[in-house]
Amino acid sequence: MAKGHIIAGLDIGTNTIKLLVIQKRNKEWEVLSYQEMPSFGLRKGAVVNIEEVSKNIQILLSEVERNSSKKITSVFVNIGGNHLYITPSDGIISVSRANQIISQEDIDRVLQATRAINIPQNEEVLDVFSREFIIDDQKGIKQPLGLRGIRLEAKVLLLCVFSPYFINLTQAVLNSKLHIDDIVPSPLAASEAVLTPQQKELGVALIDIGASTTSLAVFEEGNLLHLAVFPIGSANITNDIAIGLKTEITVAESIKKQYGSCMLVKTDKEKKDDKTNVEKKKIEVTENSCIVSFTKKDLVNIIEPRVSEILDLISKELKKIGRQELLPCGIVITGGGAKISKIKELAKEQLKLPVQIGKVKNILGLDEDPALATVAGLVLSSIDMEDGEKEGMMGGVKMILNKLKKILKAFVP
Repeated sequence: MAKGHIIAGLDIGTNTIKLLVIQKRNKEWEVLSYQEMPSFGLRKGAVVNIEEVSKNIQILLSEVERNSSKKITSVFVNIGGNHLYITPSDGIISVSRANQIISQEDIDRVLQATRAINIPQNEEVLDVFSREFIIDDQKGIKQPLGLRGIRLEAKVLLLCVFSPYFINLTQAVLNSKLHIDDIVPSPLAASEAVLTPQQKELGVALIDIGASTTSLAVFEEGNLLHLAVFPIGSANITNDIAIGLKTEITVAESIKKQYGSCMLVKTDKEKKDDKTNVEKKKIEVTENSCIVSFTKKDLVNIIEPRVSEILDLISKELKKIGRQELLPCGIVITGGGAKISKIKELAKEQLKLPVQIGKVKNILGLDEDPALATVAGLVLSSIDMEDGEKEGMMGGVKMILNKLKKILKAFVP
């Protein structure tokens, strides 16, 4: 990418749509413009109303172009929702060259062979993540290029999507007069923004708590080990507060952001005052002519069970892949739900692993807000692609062509 090149990331979420544009200046990437707006036309992270989503994207695009004085023609887009899933697969081929040296063509062929699996007709393979290569029964090989062998085998994870939702997403963006540079699963985009290469090498789990879904992505030895998406998120907590305190959704959301906590903990001032009873001290909130009265204990009793439910799903998933309490770099929580007070402490207690809140890095002028992880990761993944092109231009070109084929495939009868 040339100096001064603009990169745009479009995070289409259930509650908000975010558009981030960055530009390289003095060898560093900085924010050129950022805008967000309420989202409509999605359910559980999936686009269900193309026209509504496209209209919102166009409004957001106009705002960004006006603020940045730049024309945005293409974007990196996320795909989310609990219709995403991974499944293991493998493929095997004979090395084509007479000298038995494995070429890039051999690697491409064996990875293509892994796609030959039976999946439902309305689903498709979005991407392939290699776990290991095996050359003539020699296991554990990460990069077979240039090695010698007769038989090449690949063990991979296939990322699959529900085709109608994938088509809806691409159509909504294309209808907004934007080209699509790439489509990246939300948890993988978020991982680009908050995880380090060292964490991915040693073993780490990313928990991305969005509005209507919670995603889990586990990395080990630098590769994706597991991915799962659950149909529950921070909006469920807001709904619980609205029901428990008998108030409106907007008021419940405000209460969650201002007073919400996963655990009942006294402040330093309250600890000094022995007469202060945190559990019984009333809090009154007035909003939209609505008065809501509650105690900290009332709120914790509503929020804690729902967050514990999410963490229990994570724990079961880690146990299923044999990584419960066995991740050296522990857990990194991101997404809007990561901002709930004391979620770090509750997760540490329940998952028995070190826990930290993921902070966005490497973009000047952008807040470290964990809610921005996905949109930041979309543009950062583009920077990684640029670096890959510098290392090998042909490999970069092939990668771009493959991504283009993947996007166009959605519109082929």
